[in-house]
Amino acid sequence: MRKDKKQVIGDEIGDEQIKLFLDFEPVDATSPSLHKLVKAYRGLRIDDFERFLTFFVEAGYDVNGKDEHGNDFVALIKDQRNAPDYIELIEKIRA
Repeated sequence: MRKDKKQVIGDEIGDEQIKLFLDFEPVDATSPSLHKLVKAYRGLRIDDFERFLTFFVEAGYDVNGKDEHGNDFVALIKDQRNAPDYIELIEKIRA
């Protein structure tokens, strides 16, 4: 594949499917906002995650939510291979 071509895996998903990630609730002391971000990170491609963030913020959720250990979203994913692109989106929202 040429470097200027982006590989697309799977079908495009709609806004309603993306909004379903706002329905996930934690079963521990993790903030609902952080739990939703982590679920979306694990389940959505970067472009879909970017769309999710729009719905997330519009719904009044906090991009700075923390778990019971005081870790925020960036702290939880920073060591993962695909994290930089997701972290960049979070940093844009925080700015």
